[in-house]
Amino acid sequence: MWDFSTDAAFQEKLDWAARFVRDECEPLDVLFPGNADPYDRDGEVFTEVIRPLQRRVREEGLWAAHLSPSLGGMGMGQVKLALLNEILGRSGWAPTVFGTQAPDSGNAEILAHYGTDEQRERYLEPLLDGRIVSTFAMTEPTGGADPGGFTCRAERDGDAWVINGEKWFASNYPLAAFVIAMVITNPDVPVHRGASMILIPARTPGMEMIRATGLAGEPLGEGVHSYLRFTGCRVPAENLLGEPGSGFRIAQTRLGGGRLHHAMRSIGQCRRALEMMTERIAARRTRGGPLADQQAVRHQLADTWIQIEQFRLQVLHAAWQVERADRTGDPDDARRARLHVSGVKVATPRILVDVAYRALHLHGALGVSNELPLARMWQSGPTLGVADGPTEAHQDVVARLLLADAVPAEDPLFGSEHLPARLEAARTKYAGRLKEMAVTS
Repeated sequence: MWDFSTDAAFQEKLDWAARFVRDECEPLDVLFPGNADPYDRDGEVFTEVIRPLQRRVREEGLWAAHLSPSLGGMGMGQVKLALLNEILGRSGWAPTVFGTQAPDSGNAEILAHYGTDEQRERYLEPLLDGRIVSTFAMTEPTGGADPGGFTCRAERDGDAWVINGEKWFASNYPLAAFVIAMVITNPDVPVHRGASMILIPARTPGMEMIRATGLAGEPLGEGVHSYLRFTGCRVPAENLLGEPGSGFRIAQTRLGGGRLHHAMRSIGQCRRALEMMTERIAARRTRGGPLADQQAVRHQLADTWIQIEQFRLQVLHAAWQVERADRTGDPDDARRARLHVSGVKVATPRILVDVAYRALHLHGALGVSNELPLARMWQSGPTLGVADGPTEAHQDVVARLLLADAVPAEDPLFGSEHLPARLEAARTKYAGRLKEMAVTS
């Protein structure tokens, strides 16, 4: 049965979250717009403002909803998470207030599955409680997100691993209590079997920040995305997470869900932009009449709403595919889920760029100014185009999965839909009927 409804009890939770984000979180985006503020757990903003809001979220039963109940979450499936993240995407502060801020959310899942008891007590518990933040270090300056270009190595030396190399765009590092880094532990096999995940506590000798990197518009030398260098950095052997060579499998457990969450949060941003467009069109006058009287403007508004709704359904369908794959354990279902998640990843930056640009352009000079959030929304599109794997890599995944099921046409020259050949086949199939019709007529 096809059903696009939400059960009443969960809809009440969503309604509460929507009101809470609008009333409590969105004002924080204006008061504290700095990218580092949500990660500074010792700052006055966090202790005096954010902590009380987090308690209210906990009381409502929506804290860290992506986690299983055993870890203090709600154990939501991907579809319900998508619906919640659609709301959280309206505010930069909302994920922190609701305990779903990346990269902490993904790192918590890694520690829950692969950490030792001591590591879970030292890092996972305070991470889930929101008392510390963490860093996920995967990309490198020489290879970007291409694992074939990774050079950061970890070599076993007795009861320790020794790490040498560099990592790029390692978010939160200046404030993080620990880093989870992907490193090459076996350079003699393909990288997908030779990379591992390793936990590195903050202030470990040999791990240094070359410089802080910010996003466009932030002052040079500031930002929460760090360029890291490891020089003879030693960590205990038990800090290897999972088995040697399992780094890519571990990474996919955190990145797949993250791609869906980013996509649905993008819907929240797009809907804010749509609201701003609608408000502008309804109120603005130009050339002696209402802006709403301009047919081209109305068409832009209509196209924007249609595009958002199409993308929203694509994301929800992908989330449903992931849920089904988790439930059945069928490799074919997992393959289909991967196809749909990669398709969503490709579409996410495009819709953000399209929608934010239309809204920005419609507001004229005000739209490109720092007095509206539209330019920052627009910038987040290209950012998501490179986050969690570049768009082109996921285009290739989609194409490869589609071609894996492709059946070449018997006629390689004209293909299976060539009308002359189909007409001849149809005449052959219905030759008897055609003969009878010719006789009777």
